[in-house]
Amino acid sequence: MRLWLSLLTSSLALASATLHAATPTVLVNARIHTLDPERPVATWMRWDDTGQINAVGGDDDRPEVGVGGAIDAEGRTVIPGLIDAHGHLMGLGYSLTRANLVGTTSKADVIERLQIAARALPEGAWLLGRGWDQNDWPEKEFPTAADLDAAFPTRPVWLERIDGHASWGNSAALAAADRRFDGDWQPDGGRIERRDGKATGVFVDEASKLVEAAIPPPSAELQAAAFERALAEAVKHGLTGVHDAGVTLAELAMYRRFADAGKLPLRVTAMADGDKEALAALCAMGPYRHPGGRLQMRTVKLYVDGALGSRGAVLHADYDDAPGNRGLFVTAPAVFDAIVDKAAGCGLQIASHAIGDAGNTLVLDSYEKHLRAGDGNRRWRIEHAQLLRLDDVPRFSRLGVIASMQPTHATSDMPWAEARVGAARLRGAYAWRRLLDAGARLALGSDFPVESVDPLLGLYAAITRQDAAGKPPGGWLPEQRLRPDEALRGFTLDAAYAGFAEHEVGSLVPGKRADFVLLSDDVLEGEALRLLKTRVLATYVDGVAVYEARQ
Repeated sequence: MRLWLSLLTSSLALASATLHAATPTVLVNARIHTLDPERPVATWMRWDDTGQINAVGGDDDRPEVGVGGAIDAEGRTVIPGLIDAHGHLMGLGYSLTRANLVGTTSKADVIERLQIAARALPEGAWLLGRGWDQNDWPEKEFPTAADLDAAFPTRPVWLERIDGHASWGNSAALAAADRRFDGDWQPDGGRIERRDGKATGVFVDEASKLVEAAIPPPSAELQAAAFERALAEAVKHGLTGVHDAGVTLAELAMYRRFADAGKLPLRVTAMADGDKEALAALCAMGPYRHPGGRLQMRTVKLYVDGALGSRGAVLHADYDDAPGNRGLFVTAPAVFDAIVDKAAGCGLQIASHAIGDAGNTLVLDSYEKHLRAGDGNRRWRIEHAQLLRLDDVPRFSRLGVIASMQPTHATSDMPWAEARVGAARLRGAYAWRRLLDAGARLALGSDFPVESVDPLLGLYAAITRQDAAGKPPGGWLPEQRLRPDEALRGFTLDAAYAGFAEHEVGSLVPGKRADFVLLSDDVLEGEALRLLKTRVLATYVDGVAVYEARQ
């Protein structure tokens, strides 16, 4: 709490002046998709030295170029700055410093990558990695500590699953935790995988923290370096904003230092990690917004359940491929409802992770109970909303709840989702079209580093529901596809709305910030497969290039 009070009462108020242009600038010879219904396509745009757009037009009223000169788009496409409505900046940064296990096709493949990564580590240091997915392996079963022990008998190894909701460790890692994991007990909100009463080495959701407590914390220098790498990776892919889903108070203090120094190249809408300290701090001090406009926090992030891939998502009925298992509540229902009640009383936005159909029902029930008359602009959110009962779909619109969804989750999960929940329940799975047609607002993102940080992949997945090879033909559950303009809106205007920023960003109109992306191809026209070949040529925030591709 003391850290939070210091953060909010500090007199430092440095704006991001170092990132502002010195003179008014005009972008010309462009195909600008403005997302303004009054002028959906323009050819030029002008902004002032504060980074605010003051004019947008076509060839019939092209302005004279002033002393600030002009940026010639050479006929390329320009779209509003892309906003990822659900990502994890520190998770992305750390993943770039650890063993990358994404795409591994077997346990042997994992071991090979780990052995390469271990060569760069000092003797005895923990070997950390992320990205394994047993669904991509021939046996499709959780691995064990024994699978790692032969290659790493003494060095602790700890590996996060691709979804971040399960971890796999070797015997040395479990021993470092200095506690016994045998028996039949389970921690609140988590599950220790066991065989014959013995821990196998896989820990699901909150159980992972029992081992992670033994991992030496990263230094301040490593944290800052990881954050810097994540920011660079984000703007490289055309992101001008990120809703950072689960930020600790210590991390927010570091973000603030970056903002004070003018080193935030994009807009970060931080969600407080929903522990008691963060909630109490937000309630006590109210929403935080940095004077430079690049950083804010007014949201508390809560967890209801786990993920489908690790069978932690809470379902109304058993998993089809695991009879007797209906997932687990990361937060007990009564505890979750009490937190929602407190957050509602403090006037905060709530963003709740819910993936299973029962998890989503719980959140909607609690929201409906605590949303009071006049609360229509609370903009409470459900993060992921992957599996829904059909009668829960219209409740999003009726309650004004935002569906914060990630299109690439559908294309990653489609090979095994039916095995988990059966064909009948898939009618409410990754149901973007169903939600949109029911009047709900979709804020789209990626959940990086669970998925790629590249929002163009999200646009492609939303439009096609296919993998990069164009499979399956016509798309998976194709009736849930979005039109290109709807998908783009989910990554721009509706993501901005979810962060209370639709009057500042999300479309290119006078009065808003000059946040935009210059692309090699038009993402709203032509074959959707072109999206996979489209390159980000430049990313602009407040009218200044924060990324430019090498020619």
